[in-house]
Amino acid sequence: MIEAAMIWNEPNNKSHWDPELDPDWSRFGQCVSLAGQAIHDVNSAVTRVLGGMSPIDPLWVQRMQGHGALDHVDVVAVHGFPLDWNLWQIQEWPAKVAEIEAVTDKPVWVTEVGVGSFGAEEVQVFGVQKTAELLVGRVPRIFWYSLFDLPQEWGATTRHREAEGSSYYRHFYMGLIRADGTPKPALEAYAPHAADMGLMQWFHYHDPRLDDAVAWMKRLGVQHLRTGLSWADSFRPDAIGWFDRQMEALADFDTTVTFCFTPEHLGPGAHHTSPPHDPQQFADFCAAMIERYAPRRVETQPATFQPALT
Repeated sequence: MIEAAMIWNEPNNKSHWDPELDPDWSRFGQCVSLAGQAIHDVNSAVTRVLGGMSPIDPLWVQRMQGHGALDHVDVVAVHGFPLDWNLWQIQEWPAKVAEIEAVTDKPVWVTEVGVGSFGAEEVQVFGVQKTAELLVGRVPRIFWYSLFDLPQEWGATTRHREAEGSSYYRHFYMGLIRADGTPKPALEAYAPHAADMGLMQWFHYHDPRLDDAVAWMKRLGVQHLRTGLSWADSFRPDAIGWFDRQMEALADFDTTVTFCFTPEHLGPGAHHTSPPHDPQQFADFCAAMIERYAPRRVETQPATFQPALT
């Protein structure tokens, strides 16, 4: 079932939101406000999550508060990869969470945390164990990124590949299972924590890994999953058919679904990172997805027994 809806992914990272087109995030704030209200109007039981920030930045949270966006979400989310990209140590995780808690009264979720095996698989094993030690019980939700390695032929979603240099290739080694389907040692390290530390797994349009992912997650005992439904993908042929298949396959998990990525023809940047021309169109997409996959349940009163009149 869908327990939460995340509004965008890493909006303070230029790989997912173009700061040249929205330098003060005011247009993003409008998207959040409209989408958050639309989701609430369809089903107020769905938890609304502000797109996980990367880097972790309390000043950005305060900026979003200034735009009124936090009035339309229930949770603030953070992403962190201290052994791969971030300039802080893995043991700083509790302090990083505390930085955000200091500027908002919203609960803080860690909706992406990961350690790759690019350097050594033993480092990833350490990363899983240390992350569980530091964050399980510290935050309400944790999602390990990811179950599967990204196949290199697919390419990573990033707008600054040249600036990343060799760090770009770390994108392809974040999974607990290799692209060829064989488990890494970190999968065994993750297994004891699967019930407390969920998984974040993007599924591409008609992703052939979907059924294998479901089988692995059930075998591991995963309860909480984060994934995404792309607004841009919704304009592909048979998009709803694919969305239906994906969400049906994931129905047994408590799922946080991420709504993000602008269709090229609906934003001034002609790119998935562009703010939309009309933020209401994004809100309408979010509302339609909640209506389809997490509609409000209508409680019915049990019939009252009426004795027959004689």
